[in-house]
Amino acid sequence: MMTFHQHLLRALVEARAVAVLTGAGVSAESGVATFRDPNGLWAKFRPEELASMDGFLKNPALVWEWYQARREVIERVTPNPGHYALAAMQAWYAERGGALTLITQNVDRLHHRAGSTDVLELHGNIVENYCSRCTRPHDYRYSDNPDVKEPPRCSYCGGMIRPAVVWFGEMLPVNILAAAHHAAEHCDVFLSIGTSAEVYPAAGLPLEAKQHGALLVEINPHPTVLTRYADEVIAAPSGEALPQLFEQMRLLSSAASI
Repeated sequence: MMTFHQHLLRALVEARAVAVLTGAGVSAESGVATFRDPNGLWAKFRPEELASMDGFLKNPALVWEWYQARREVIERVTPNPGHYALAAMQAWYAERGGALTLITQNVDRLHHRAGSTDVLELHGNIVENYCSRCTRPHDYRYSDNPDVKEPPRCSYCGGMIRPAVVWFGEMLPVNILAAAHHAAEHCDVFLSIGTSAEVYPAAGLPLEAKQHGALLVEINPHPTVLTRYADEVIAAPSGEALPQLFEQMRLLSSAASI
């Protein structure tokens, strides 16, 4: 049983606005390898060959096969206790008139499957698709077409369909990034969970929150570049720490209301 400092629990219980940033470590706990398995079939390719517009145009079949493989992995896994705890915390704050804003760098939509709502996907997602030429969204289902070896074509302009992820060299969605900055600037507590805090602009959000007066909490089994700036460090996997953290928050809240 993990125990947490009382001032951390009180801060979370009394908070009106909480912001959460999740990274690849949260998905890894569900069995989703971080970007690509270094020991697998894809290790011989550079990331730019698999996740950039230049790579897509140069070898669309290769990129398509890569995303088919990623989709197959994601469809086999399930949300872990950390995903479910965040969804429960978000609902708990909403019931009390507060808000938990969930910001993620992950593209697997496991947060959605666990029940979280209004998730700010900084890097897009692997579920939706759009045309690489005219940008119209397309309701293409990978699982219905597992044997397709080339990107399907847009029914409007004939362009190649691509996943709705943010590739190297592309801008993050402006409205999503703006909402993430707003959440960081106006939260009482900021939780950085399962992220190395090295990929910007997402990596700047925790310190932005701290500069605006938020309590900065890091949940990660390993130290990161953010660790020395955090007000509270919980050195544990999210699937272990978050359910217990939420349970102790609820107990403190119940005791305070008696």
